[in-house]
Amino acid sequence: MSHEHRIGRREALVRLSSAGLAVAGVATGALGFADRRTASAAVSALRDWRVATPGEGARAVAARGANPADNVRRALTALGGVERFVKRGEVVLVKPNVGWDRLPEQAANTDPRVVAEIVRQARAAGARRVVVADISCNDPGRCFDRSGILAAAGQAGAEVLDGRHVKMVSANLSGAAAGLQVFAPLLEADRVINVPIAKHHGLSRVTLGMKNWFGVLDRGRNRLHQDIDRCLAELGAMFRPTLTVVDATRVLLGNGPQGGSLSDVKDVGAVAVSVDPVLCDAWGAVQLGVDPSSLGFIRNAERAGLGRSDLALVREIGKA
Repeated sequence: MSHEHRIGRREALVRLSSAGLAVAGVATGALGFADRRTASAAVSALRDWRVATPGEGARAVAARGANPADNVRRALTALGGVERFVKRGEVVLVKPNVGWDRLPEQAANTDPRVVAEIVRQARAAGARRVVVADISCNDPGRCFDRSGILAAAGQAGAEVLDGRHVKMVSANLSGAAAGLQVFAPLLEADRVINVPIAKHHGLSRVTLGMKNWFGVLDRGRNRLHQDIDRCLAELGAMFRPTLTVVDATRVLLGNGPQGGSLSDVKDVGAVAVSVDPVLCDAWGAVQLGVDPSSLGFIRNAERAGLGRSDLALVREIGKA
């Protein structure tokens, strides 16, 4: 997808407003990025972490097989190689879901093997620093330890930061998230790779890439649950990652987002990688047996021009 055809965050938020999704004040510019920057020098601007990519080639690639690391490698290669997205000397933030005090087998957190391979790929591309960070819902130390992500990402060469070790800063958020802080590693990164796990959620029905942005936000983020379909589209308009990598190695079909019972877990053995976060969420929904067109946040995000949900745009790679 060529960069010239992508809309900016401000235009996306205007479209959300036009569809009745943004809060009052957008028309006056009260939530506009430029207005918020000039209003307070202490408020940091969000970056657009995408890279210009040629129009030809796959928009998304899904790889299936028994080895999650191999699935990541094959999907990235088919999308043009990690060097297309990460350059030598850059700082890369890898944002998995590490929300819960659960083991990998319980499918409540991103699979550690997927996270570790993304770290290795970024390091191989010459990244100066790779940071893995998330703000957990349960005890952060236990979440990162029991998920396996602390050990796996650290051994792969990442600096692993849980909620006890990240600084929170003010950023130019808008919509329902206005006034919330984000963790500093997000603003310090040259490239951002969003790595959600595909799982059930009691409010949004599924939690995938757009929902995963909750994990960069500090206290007060629970208020975004009040109008979840609108708020997830707003987060998608503000946070524009370099890549979205959906982990469907194991998926959580019920009692999400925390899960706990192995009876709710299904082995799928797949990973999808894309520059289009809407397409990734649509693909992830299908792995959970959910029709993407039935999800309000996907419809809202697509209507706002944040991406496309047409699964024909996903190139599927079979088992190696």
